[in-house]
Amino acid sequence: MKIERSPIEGVLLVKPKVWHDTRGYFVETWQRERYAEAGIDLPFVQDNHSVSVRGTLRGLHFQKKHPQGKLVSVSLGSVFDVAVDIRRDSPTFGQWFGAELTQENQWQLWIAPGLAHAFFVTSELAHFHYKCTDYYRPGDEGGIRWNDPSLAISWPDIPPILSGKDAALPFL
Repeated sequence: MKIERSPIEGVLLVKPKVWHDTRGYFVETWQRERYAEAGIDLPFVQDNHSVSVRGTLRGLHFQKKHPQGKLVSVSLGSVFDVAVDIRRDSPTFGQWFGAELTQENQWQLWIAPGLAHAFFVTSELAHFHYKCTDYYRPGDEGGIRWNDPSLAISWPDIPPILSGKDAALPFL
């Protein structure tokens, strides 16, 4: 496993070892001791699986009083995954980091609690997985508009498909 630190504290690009042979591949997606050594040492309490079509943009989401750390990955297809620093006291407040997570590369993105998160589906279909460090609480959710000009996120050049809720989120 290789870990790449992003310019944002608390955002890590995890590149697990993938074993390929004629039958397919095998990848270890979580191993507590190894991930703890890399700095991902919070307990996970909830796993989520999302299936989305090309152009779907989910986010930018966060929990206000019960922030979730997320270890995210793709098992089918590809997404452009983004973390945004919304911690007002952070030197990287308002900055974003993005990575392409695919079924081929099997990369994961660790997004520490207190950051906003979104993903944009770039394949025909994507299976997206989240390991979360806190429970989802509907009354605690917050969000930022995906196209906030102050963030200037370089999204893929595909018309986005948004939920009504995500399309109406406020700017940072």
